[in-house]
Amino acid sequence: MSRSKKQEFKVSGEEIVKKIKELLKEGNARRLIIKNEKEEVILEIPITVGAIGVLIAPVLAAVGALAALMTNCTIVVEKNNLC
Repeated sequence: MSRSKKQEFKVSGEEIVKKIKELLKEGNARRLIIKNEKEEVILEIPITVGAIGVLIAPVLAAVGALAALMTNCTIVVEKNNLC
């Protein structure tokens, strides 16, 4: 059974794309969840190793469009936990 851990980051709308790029570069994210100020899930992005390079540009474009509408949000990152 795979184990995972979750981390949460509070960011402003204008910082969200930068933070997601940073998290993807770390390479161990399995899923990203973006929530609004009311803790409602706005976008959930499953990340697979093979799809990162090909599919991430359209996802970041969608996140950028969402960021323009949001002032504050929370990014929940589900990471692989190999320990």
